[in-house]
Amino acid sequence: MLTTMEKTILGYPKLAARIESREDSEKERSKALKNLASIKAEFSPAAIKSFQKFLDTMLSKVYDKINFDHGGHDLKKLVEENNVVLVPNHQSHADYLAINYAFYKTYKMPLYVAGGDNLNIFPIGKLFRKSGCFFIRRSFASDINYKLTLEAYLYYLLKMGKPIEFFFEGGRSRTGKLLAPRYGLYTMLLDAHREVAKETGKKLVFIPVSIAHEYVPEQKSLANELGGAKKKKESAAQIFALVKVFTYQFGSIHIRLGKPVEVTKEDTEQTLDLKKYTQDVAFKCFREVGRNMMVTPTSLLALVLLDEPSGAMLWQDIMGKARAILDYCETFNIPCRESLLEDLDACLGRAMDILIGNKRIDVIGREHQGNLYYSIREECRPEILYFKNTILHHFLLPSIIGQAWVNLFSGGLKTEDELKKFIFEQRSQLKHEFYLPTINEFIVKGLNIVSKTVEREIGNYGDLIQLPHQDLYKIASKIGFFTRALSYIYEAYYVSALALNKLEGSSDNGFKAESYYKKFKEIHEQERELGRLIRYSESFSIPLYKSALKYFNHKGYVHNDGGVLTVPDREHLKSYIEKIKKDLNDQLTLNIRVVS
Repeated sequence: MLTTMEKTILGYPKLAARIESREDSEKERSKALKNLASIKAEFSPAAIKSFQKFLDTMLSKVYDKINFDHGGHDLKKLVEENNVVLVPNHQSHADYLAINYAFYKTYKMPLYVAGGDNLNIFPIGKLFRKSGCFFIRRSFASDINYKLTLEAYLYYLLKMGKPIEFFFEGGRSRTGKLLAPRYGLYTMLLDAHREVAKETGKKLVFIPVSIAHEYVPEQKSLANELGGAKKKKESAAQIFALVKVFTYQFGSIHIRLGKPVEVTKEDTEQTLDLKKYTQDVAFKCFREVGRNMMVTPTSLLALVLLDEPSGAMLWQDIMGKARAILDYCETFNIPCRESLLEDLDACLGRAMDILIGNKRIDVIGREHQGNLYYSIREECRPEILYFKNTILHHFLLPSIIGQAWVNLFSGGLKTEDELKKFIFEQRSQLKHEFYLPTINEFIVKGLNIVSKTVEREIGNYGDLIQLPHQDLYKIASKIGFFTRALSYIYEAYYVSALALNKLEGSSDNGFKAESYYKKFKEIHEQERELGRLIRYSESFSIPLYKSALKYFNHKGYVHNDGGVLTVPDREHLKSYIEKIKKDLNDQLTLNIRVVS
């Protein structure tokens, strides 16, 4: 006897047509039901209430607070009147608990969460399933029956009015930067909603969710993966090992809802290119998540402390830079934790205590002598970088403007065309690291930043190139401290270029990517020992050297033919090396004092 769910799913038009088209339709039908059993949630009100009580106790021991900002939206009303799908970014396995816990505590209804089947392990798999989680394979492109059964299950959830959640990046970010959206579940939901809308007329509403942790339980293993360590498969042993988290302090988790992205029945019926439409919807959600990524005390400390490639900082210097960054955030509407604006000293002090207690930062000196310094442990810099990266996209433009300032002040840029070329090249280099505004938006926002900084209208690059020295000093004092924010990225690109140049000289027939990686690692170690240009240990990173290769391929510095790399014009590559070498040297010799 089939359940209502099974009847609904087998009746989903695309799956029903697939079953009917097969020679052995009964076998195909049985396969669909078996797939459904492996996917579906088994929500239990009793289980989720018990789970909530457990989390009430457990979470309060490791987290200061879970801050849930609904962004002024009546989420309960949205769920009642529409088909609602939450699309958060993904930083930690704790995201599953934090978002669902906050949602259930606030609205007394469960979220149906798409989880990877790597988490369907004893004992948490059953508990998650009873709390509303449904499990999907990491890859199923070639299994049409599975794909259509999953789509039919999404159709069932939408038809029943259940709020759904999936992590749009497809996996946890290893770097802290937002990952480009994966389109698979967006496409399935849009297809499933078309069928539901025929019956209900409801809109499909995607709600972007920005989640930021002040400390991530897995951050050490994530940082290790950046250096080449293999990802460990989730297991029961790993889960039980999480009891160790009770010896750490994690601060707060910040969850912030963004502006909803609406899809109507007419939108999907009238569009001529569903693939492009799906991508547009996905990137609207992505941009909204990025816009709402909050500056937390930990990410603010990371941005300030990592600016120092070595050595330590006095508390008053940390506070001075932090205040300047918060002033910038307030001016340009970048979201910050409220307590940072209310009591910066206490808020940053708590975040610093957590990092010291978790043995990520050392305290140097003696407090009674008034010369207490704070320094990130060298081996922990890649971990702390994670938090800087969660907010770095907010500060790309002031960083580029700061670099342009260095060149304008030194006379390295003398004409409007040279300035434009410099800024556009910087943007081009960063597009493999971040999702960037369009060129036009880049220009408008950049000029707006300069205008507010010098306190008068700067309408074009011609005005910018003619700025007098007193205005350049204003730029330096108000946004100059962002100039080195991207240095670790440029260092990685510089080392990558050196590696390509060295390898090309040793082989006329090209070389494989594996040799490129080994040479990248070797040169990075050598340059770090010299300490002249490569000063940031966090510039050694697998994702960075891979994105550098994409950039060089795009620029024509290197050709990638089936994994065999060649440099067609070494002089072209050498000119890039000299240019970035000069930029890095200028940034390292820069000493900007923050003017409050």
